[in-house]
Amino acid sequence: MMASKLVQLQGKATQASKVAAEYGSSYYKQLLEKNRHYIQEPPTVERCNLLSKQLFYTRLASIPERYESLWKEVDSAKQLWKNRQELRVEDAGIAVLFGLECFAWFCADSLLSER
Repeated sequence: MMASKLVQLQGKATQASKVAAEYGSSYYKQLLEKNRHYIQEPPTVERCNLLSKQLFYTRLASIPERYESLWKEVDSAKQLWKNRQELRVEDAGIAVLFGLECFAWFCADSLLSER
């Protein structure tokens, strides 16, 4: 049983590698040509390191603005909670989306801190 699964897997891997060999090069070239405007010249490891540092520090610099935005949303949610008797379905949907966004940020932060 296990041997037949292994043979099937090997067959599929062989088939996948043939397709990749046949179409991979043209797909790669087409992808690069289509997105040429994103490519930084010269495309070197040093350039990639520079861009990586720029991205990191740009995101770091944006934290105060994002932090302020977060507290505005929290204050808005507090206002909704205070007036929950007058809450409409649309407002409840927004509150749920806000909760999901907070949860997503928590998950992203947890994933990033594991690195």
